[in-house]
Amino acid sequence: MLMLHERERVTGLTMADCTVVIPTYNERENIDALLPRILEEPRFRVLVVDDGSPDGTGHLVSRLAEDEPRIGLLSRPGKMGLGTAYVAGFRRALAEGAQFIFEMDADFSHDPSYLPQLLAAAESGYDLALGSRYVPGGGTTDWGLVRKFISRGGNIYAGVILGLPVADATGGFRCYRREVLQTVDLSTVRSNGYSFQIEMVYRARQAGFRIGEVPIIFPDRRVGQSKMSRRIVMEALLNVWRLRLGLM
Repeated sequence: MLMLHERERVTGLTMADCTVVIPTYNERENIDALLPRILEEPRFRVLVVDDGSPDGTGHLVSRLAEDEPRIGLLSRPGKMGLGTAYVAGFRRALAEGAQFIFEMDADFSHDPSYLPQLLAAAESGYDLALGSRYVPGGGTTDWGLVRKFISRGGNIYAGVILGLPVADATGGFRCYRREVLQTVDLSTVRSNGYSFQIEMVYRARQAGFRIGEVPIIFPDRRVGQSKMSRRIVMEALLNVWRLRLGLM
């Protein structure tokens, strides 16, 4: 079960109807350039959930928030996992009144120019709009064969076992209508790695929400190192079956 940590601290953030939640750990080289790109759209605000980055990511975001009221920072004391970061960010965004809540990575593998397209999909009738690499018009660049195999194979695996009617359930670039996150019991979400993305799609589907996909091109991260590991892959493989068997 994912729980918020009592030492979490929130700074900044003003009311807006679209909140982009971005978990960070050592993303200082990216975040300074990313935030202005997102805020080019006046309806958007950003909530950075930083897990005590040793490189000072949180301190940088805090300084930026002093001059830009649409930037918020949720500071956590250390690495607590991707899933807990998103759950904490979702709860904060709901409390702040966001009607559309996005998630994206900080490393520019998710191009901010797609955010309006995800919003348009959500406003036009989808409850959950996924940025998809595996629908016509989508794709990846700068990926090796092993990474392509793991990503495509993982999506096929999850789709078959869980009956998901989507091509890209593992991607972390998406937009939720607030009703989805209010209906899904976030306190019972168990996944804390990349299987978090699969679990959220599955739970939304089980609750009867409409899911659509928006094609995106997904390049490799611009700077820094990927946080993918063998442990994260194995967690995802096992959690798919736990979901299928009702153990999560």
